[in-house]
Amino acid sequence: MLNSLDIAKRPEDTRVVVAMSGGVDSSVVAGLLARQGYDVVGVTLQLYDHGEATHRKGACCAGQDIHDARRVAATLGIPHYVLDYEERFKKSVIAPFANAYQQGETPVPCIACNQSVKFVDLMTVAQDLGADALATGHYVQSKLGADGRRQLFRPVDAERDQTYFLFATTQEQLDYLRFPLGGMGKAEVRELAREMGLEIADKHDSQDICFVPQGKYADIIRKMHPEAVAQGEIVHLDGRVLGTHEGIVNYTVGQRKGLGVAAAEPLYVIKLEHKTGRVIVGPREALKTHTVRLRDVNWLGGRPLAELSAGNGAPVEVKVRSTRGPQPAVVQMRGSDVYVTLVSGEYGISPGQACVFYADDTATSEVWGGGFIAEAVPAVFAA
Repeated sequence: MLNSLDIAKRPEDTRVVVAMSGGVDSSVVAGLLARQGYDVVGVTLQLYDHGEATHRKGACCAGQDIHDARRVAATLGIPHYVLDYEERFKKSVIAPFANAYQQGETPVPCIACNQSVKFVDLMTVAQDLGADALATGHYVQSKLGADGRRQLFRPVDAERDQTYFLFATTQEQLDYLRFPLGGMGKAEVRELAREMGLEIADKHDSQDICFVPQGKYADIIRKMHPEAVAQGEIVHLDGRVLGTHEGIVNYTVGQRKGLGVAAAEPLYVIKLEHKTGRVIVGPREALKTHTVRLRDVNWLGGRPLAELSAGNGAPVEVKVRSTRGPQPAVVQMRGSDVYVTLVSGEYGISPGQACVFYADDTATSEVWGGGFIAEAVPAVFAA
């Protein structure tokens, strides 16, 4: 017989490490598993020097969050450890984040954090502690398939869907991970926190990138890559030089406000040229993109991607930004390269963002993995 975590042990004989951020979601995961009789161990990662962020709302992993995680563990009566992973976080998340912006990309550091620190390093810690599973407070679902392979699905609460940030989870990691909140809504989770007597029941969710004070990511890049704030030209698609800028890191594809130039019509950032230092601007329609090329593709589907996409390609649903729902697309392999064609197109796609695959358009569709966007060529440049 399998227990509620699909492990062939009694709960009391099953050790589970819970990644505790100090927020309500991971705290409730720890409480639920402890309530069910599992041998629960809480682990919190200190990921950066949190001195400047201790009193800043809307950021995860800050000093207050570590304190909150400790208090929750004490309330639940479970052991709790805080691990210093600052150097690893700088190397695996912050440095690539700064490098990507310098190259004219728009990175998603939360994906990199899950890929490296949380689902590699923390997983190793959990295994060293003799845990049978690592549980997190992410809003995704995983289920045991008939073939013994765990599959990843969208959560019941569509507004909390975090599958976009977990597409790079490997099959080996997925088999070890558990996501107890995937079948719940946020209101239910907060109510459970109140039932458990947790003081963080009404704590606000984190919004910012945790290591970026006040959301000013350009400050981080300026410290690590001063050359990335070199002046350059702001150029219209028609070739007109409209002005100058103080570094391409201050711009993202699709940006409209704060361009620093005056024009009779609304202008948007269409392209960032990191080699020439030029910011290309134009009308919104020029942002429309139909085809993207992916790199570092992680495939979680049951059939091999090459087999599924043979011929005219495989119909899938994809997300190309975290705040938008999946949309119809076709995925193809051309040699070793993976291309995705968006049926309706999308505005403002930037290299560095993720493209996540879903099996269909149902609310709790299976996640088939995804990749990072290596190239996104607006139709205006594709002719």
